[in-house]
Amino acid sequence: MSETTDKKSHKEIRKEYTLNKLTGLGQEIIEKIEEKKVPSIRVPSRGTGNIKYDEAKRYYVLGDRYGKRSLGNVKQIRKLGQMVYVGNFCKDLVARDKTATIREMYYVSEGWGISFKTQQESNIVGEDLEVTLGTQREELGLMPEEDGASVYGDITLFDDVEFNASKMGKSGYTISPTIDQVDILDHNVDKVLAVETMGMFHRLVQENAHKRFNCLIVGLKGQAARATRRFIKRMNEELNLPVYICNDGDPWGFHIAQVIISGSAKLAHVNDQLATPNAKFIGVTASDIINYDLPTDKLKDVDVMRLKELSKDPRYKGEFWQTEIKKMLKIGKKAEQQSFSKYGLEYVVDNYFPAKFEEMENQA
Repeated sequence: MSETTDKKSHKEIRKEYTLNKLTGLGQEIIEKIEEKKVPSIRVPSRGTGNIKYDEAKRYYVLGDRYGKRSLGNVKQIRKLGQMVYVGNFCKDLVARDKTATIREMYYVSEGWGISFKTQQESNIVGEDLEVTLGTQREELGLMPEEDGASVYGDITLFDDVEFNASKMGKSGYTISPTIDQVDILDHNVDKVLAVETMGMFHRLVQENAHKRFNCLIVGLKGQAARATRRFIKRMNEELNLPVYICNDGDPWGFHIAQVIISGSAKLAHVNDQLATPNAKFIGVTASDIINYDLPTDKLKDVDVMRLKELSKDPRYKGEFWQTEIKKMLKIGKKAEQQSFSKYGLEYVVDNYFPAKFEEMENQA
């Protein structure tokens, strides 16, 4: 049975933590008013000048610059008021175990009398609240519009009900935006294999790759949503499972993998909760294109430009990435994951992944 019967569940712990954070923010403003001081809130700067790549942590982080929202500054009154309203809205959501999409919050704000001019403005205020409290917007009850990824394999979770991700049909379990509220009860896997496309996800499920490699299969659906990245990080840190990422052999596939590994500059304020620096890329490389004689497409000008940008990005400074980027520019070709189907539908499971896993083990 679930351990949630005799101790606080992950969901209860995160709820209590978030409510305390929100209450503390409001209390700070009230105390300043009672002390006859001008209320203000310090908000960490998310400007490019305050974002840096941390070599030790291996992901982007925020620096120590802060801005201040003060009722003593006429230009900041509206922004501070918006933060207070959003904070109160989120506190109500969390207290009642409710969620709202960021689009719904934008429309709800029409009734506040301090409405946003555009949804982009409301999104920014939500991010300001997120970075100020040091929590994720999903824990504040604010959900994205997009669906999460899918996971398939022998792991038992508790999300109001107990279930196993290998018993949820061939599409597996859709990772919830509130994945931090989901308890991990049990598992019988020794690795995580994340793949960029759902086409590859379904191929792996059909070929019983979860049994063949004793792994969880995660279908990223392209650029991984925040909840997907958080799930992968939990698997790596809480269960000590190695993570392998297989993407298309092009600059965009490289970037999708690297965002999982090292985070993004835009989300520097939450990369500590999203990035999985120990994850390994086992996707299609320029070397694979040559060695496996894969069907390819010619690099477009935009692909070439993007590869050159990646070569200067601190996340790609390692020998592996530099070698593969230069080689791809030299051959002028790119290839998709599913190009291995040239050798048959089962080839990727029977040949490609076993070779990649063996290569990773030899490097360990």
